[in-house]
Amino acid sequence: MPLAFCLNVRPHALILALSFLALCGSPALAGEDAPKATAAATDAAAKTLPNVVLIIGDDHRWTDFGFMGHEAIRTPNIDKLASQSALFTRGYVPYSLCRPSLMTIITGLYPHQHKVVCNDPPPGVDRSEMLKFVRSVPTLPKLLGELGYQSFQAGKWWEGDYSQGGFTHGMTHGDPARSGRHGDEGLKIGRQGMQPIFDFIEGCGDKPFFVWYAPMMPHSPHTPPQRILDKYQKEGRSPFVASYYAMCEWYDETCGQLLDYLDQKGLSDNTLVVYVTDNGGIQNPHDRRFAPKSKRSPYDGGLRTPIMLRWPGHIKPQRDDTTPISSIDLAPTILAAVGHKPVPSLPGENLLPICAGKRLERDKIYGEVGSHDGVDLDRPASGLQYRWVFDGRYKLILPQSAEEKPELYDVVADPHEESNLAAAQPDRVKALTAAINAWWDAR
Repeated sequence: MPLAFCLNVRPHALILALSFLALCGSPALAGEDAPKATAAATDAAAKTLPNVVLIIGDDHRWTDFGFMGHEAIRTPNIDKLASQSALFTRGYVPYSLCRPSLMTIITGLYPHQHKVVCNDPPPGVDRSEMLKFVRSVPTLPKLLGELGYQSFQAGKWWEGDYSQGGFTHGMTHGDPARSGRHGDEGLKIGRQGMQPIFDFIEGCGDKPFFVWYAPMMPHSPHTPPQRILDKYQKEGRSPFVASYYAMCEWYDETCGQLLDYLDQKGLSDNTLVVYVTDNGGIQNPHDRRFAPKSKRSPYDGGLRTPIMLRWPGHIKPQRDDTTPISSIDLAPTILAAVGHKPVPSLPGENLLPICAGKRLERDKIYGEVGSHDGVDLDRPASGLQYRWVFDGRYKLILPQSAEEKPELYDVVADPHEESNLAAAQPDRVKALTAAINAWWDAR
C-alpha cells in the first residue's frame, strides 16, 4: 500500500529567511544593531529546526526483524519504531559492502561518484590515501553545519578522524598508530553502552543536533550477552545462527535505549529518526562466514534493507511494501526536512513528498558491486564486478565478466532469487540492460 498523507511538512529554510528579512527590515534594527539582530534571528530559527538521528544497522538481513515476520528473532524496539514511521520495506543500498555503503549514506552519492568503492586500498597503498575522497565531497555533517547543527559520530566510520567527514564531535580518532580499520573507539558504542551519545546531546543545549549511530551490530564478532543467547540456543539450530539471532536482539536493545532517551528528554517530537542498514548478511550455519547471496553479492540478501522515517506530527506512520527506494534518497530527504537548499549533485529523491501521497516519478533504482580491496583508487570502475537495476518487480544483475551471464529475477514472486528468468525473457533483459547503461553513462 502506498504511503499516504504526510502531515505538516514545514519549509524550515523559509521560516529562517522570513525571520531574517523581518528583522533586517525593521528601522529600529538598522545600523550597528543589525548584525546582532541577524545573529539573534539565526539562533531563534535554529531552535525550531528538527534534530536528526540516523540509526544504521550492520550486516543485518532484511528478513531478520519481528515486523518483517521473522519466526524467531525478537526486535521489539525496532518493531515499535517501524509502527511509528513511514516504513519502506523494499529499501535498498546501492552497494553490499560497508564502507562504500556508509559513504553513500553520508554523502547521498553513488559509490562511483564519491569514489569509495572498496573497504581497503590496493596492496601496497597506504589506507590514508582513501581519505581524500571524504574530504572532497559534501557530507551531511558539513551541510547541516551550515544551519548551525552540532553533529556526533558513533560507531562504524572508515574515514579517519570524525572531523574528516565534517562532524563537530565524535568517537573515532583515526590515529593509525592505535586504531583499527573501521572505527577504533567508535566501535564501543552499543556494545559498551550509549552514554557518549547521551552526553553529546546533553551538551548541545538548544542547538539542533545530528547523531550518526552506526554500531557494529549485529556484525561479528557475535558476542551477545549470555542472557540473550540462552533464548536462541536450541536443538537443531546451529550455534553460529543462534549467536547471530542473539546479536540482532542485543542490537535492538541498544536502539531502544537511544529512542527511550529521546522520549525521556522530551526530544522525540522534534526529532527526525531515520533507520537503514549498511548491507545485509546471511549467517552461514556451518561456520562464521557469510552464506551465499549475501554481503558483497548483487543479491537482495546483501542489498535490501527496511528504511524508516519517523517525525511525529510531520510524517504519518504508514507501511509501504511496494515502492522501491534507496539509501541515496536519505541525504536529500534529511536536507529537505531541515530546510537546507537543494544540492544539485545529489541523484536521490526527497522522500517527503512521497509521504504526502505524491507518486514517485523515478521508476527504477540502481546499484553496483565491486571488489573488497581496491584496484585503482582514482578509477572507481576498476574493481567493478556487477551492476544491477530494480524496476519494482524485476531485478537484472549484469556481470562485468564475460564468463558470467546476466541474471533476471521477479523478486516479488521470488524474493530469494532462486529462479533466473534471463533466458526466458530476453526482451526484458535487453530493456533493463539499456537502462543500466544509460544510468551508468550519465554518471
